[in-house]
Amino acid sequence: MDSDEYLLHFKGYNFERSMIDIDFLENLEDFEIRDDDVFIITFPKSGTIWTQQILSLIYFETHRKQTENMETLDRAPFLEYNIRKVDFTKRPSPRIFCSHLPYYLVPNGLKNKKAKIVYIYRNPKDVITSYFHFSNFVAVLKGCENLDLFMHNFLEGKVVGSIWFDHIKDWYEHRHKFNILFLSYEKMKKDLKSAVQTLCNFLGKELSEDDVDAVVRQATFKNMKSDSRANYNDILKNEVGTKSEGHFLRKGTIGDWKNHFTVAQSERFDIIFQKKMKDIPLKFIWDINEE
Repeated sequence: MDSDEYLLHFKGYNFERSMIDIDFLENLEDFEIRDDDVFIITFPKSGTIWTQQILSLIYFETHRKQTENMETLDRAPFLEYNIRKVDFTKRPSPRIFCSHLPYYLVPNGLKNKKAKIVYIYRNPKDVITSYFHFSNFVAVLKGCENLDLFMHNFLEGKVVGSIWFDHIKDWYEHRHKFNILFLSYEKMKKDLKSAVQTLCNFLGKELSEDDVDAVVRQATFKNMKSDSRANYNDILKNEVGTKSEGHFLRKGTIGDWKNHFTVAQSERFDIIFQKKMKDIPLKFIWDINEE
């Protein structure tokens, strides 16, 4: 099938066609931002759902103590993929949003630097690996028969999210326009408690030691995979559609790319990465054993 059946190209950026409201996109720059709004921004397959769970646990005691059975998609919905047709203007504060938007398409109100943005980034070899499997699992994405073909599409920006390098570089280079925290997926994996404390400090949320421990415990990959509020399995099967049996949360590891990339593919990607990212000082972790 032609990729255009899956992608909607709007102002230089690729959206997932079937879940987007073009009228909403046309007016997105004027979307009203509240001072206490929080945005989780990522390139696809970089820890979005994980961070959605972490922030839900930090912000909502009823989520942390499991006294209210609400899915994280309802606590922290996607701004551009509003599949449940929520009236965002009627949501109580504080509102948490997820988004894959590039910096130039987010609402202008984010530039007053009062609302907060948490930008989660992940080493792109693991992004490619996760995205390759995800594209072959989810019905609304174009699958690829092998990793080499998917990597070609990824590097060409022929995926939802467009070009990974542009997304992260543009957000980093325009960071001064926003109230933004950059946090790496890998650092979160290696020391989740420290990452939760960093997030609490940035968000101005004071949690007790017991509450921080509760956040960490419920946000582990193992616990999220068994938590129907957080793992998206029901949402995928009932609202989005899948091509095969599987789980939204697949492995959630660091360095799984080594099980999929050939040496030639890895070396080819390294050359491109070093050229494109030479002026971006963000630290990337490629292996679980790296410091």
